[in-house]
Amino acid sequence: MKRILLILSVFIITLFAAVSAETLKVGISVESVPKGFFGSWQVDAQLDKTTNYSTFKPQSRDLWNLSRVGNVLTLENPFTKAHAQIELKHTEGNVIVFSKTSSFDNKILKDTVTIRLNGNTFGGYNNLELQTVSLHDGHILKTERATYALKGTKLSGVSVLK
Repeated sequence: MKRILLILSVFIITLFAAVSAETLKVGISVESVPKGFFGSWQVDAQLDKTTNYSTFKPQSRDLWNLSRVGNVLTLENPFTKAHAQIELKHTEGNVIVFSKTSSFDNKILKDTVTIRLNGNTFGGYNNLELQTVSLHDGHILKTERATYALKGTKLSGVSVLK
């Protein structure tokens, strides 16, 4: 009987510790994102390295509209009509790391962007992973990677709605 009580006590303590640890686990708050991150940005990207130079453009210029509604962060490009919710990975001071995933045809594109805000500009990089998926059985046929150096210039305002 004592052994059963001991095992039961250890189980309850372990369960309580696991639940407490889960409760104390804190994600990255959108509140930690500097307000200067939001708004419209002209973003110039220069290819730094890649596994396939024929797949990735050597350079590009895009428009990013970064906004927040509640706890949802969104990146939109009005020229390409791209629209994606972004996942905040890390913030520390003026450094922000976020990622997004998009699918088209039989491809999955994963972007992980790291930028350092400096007033109305930012610098950083974008690590891309482009997976080609088999239409037959869904397995990954190939994975291509690229890293772009980024430079951003703020064009307008702040878009934060609570």
